[in-house]
Amino acid sequence: QVQLVQSGGGLVQAGGSLRLSCGASGFPFSNSAMGWFRQAPGEEREFVAAISWSGKSTFYADSVKGRFTISRDNAKNTVYLQMNSLKPEDTAVYYCAATAIVTRLPSEYEYWGQGAQVTVSS
Repeated sequence: QVQLVQSGGGLVQAGGSLRLSCGASGFPFSNSAMGWFRQAPGEEREFVAAISWSGKSTFYADSVKGRFTISRDNAKNTVYLQMNSLKPEDTAVYYCAATAIVTRLPSEYEYWGQGAQVTVSS
């Protein structure tokens, strides 16, 4: 059974930091690219960051570049999103997802986590 179980998230003041984790099971994690997406109320799901299966290649949305860092630990089947210098506009539900080849397109991701609310107060 495929599972992507997210943890982290919560409420933080602007300028603060949070780390999201996503533990995977039931599929070959170390051979899969991973991504993070977010969805604010009334908005479409948008790309945040992605990482190749090896971790050697990472990609970011312009809106988070320099503030967020995606990383992975293949020994622990876990992908992380470190979020620093958070802004109120970062408020959204954040999702991790898995795909065969790293991409920014949510439609290309096969497996999804349950989502985690991140709220940044001004």
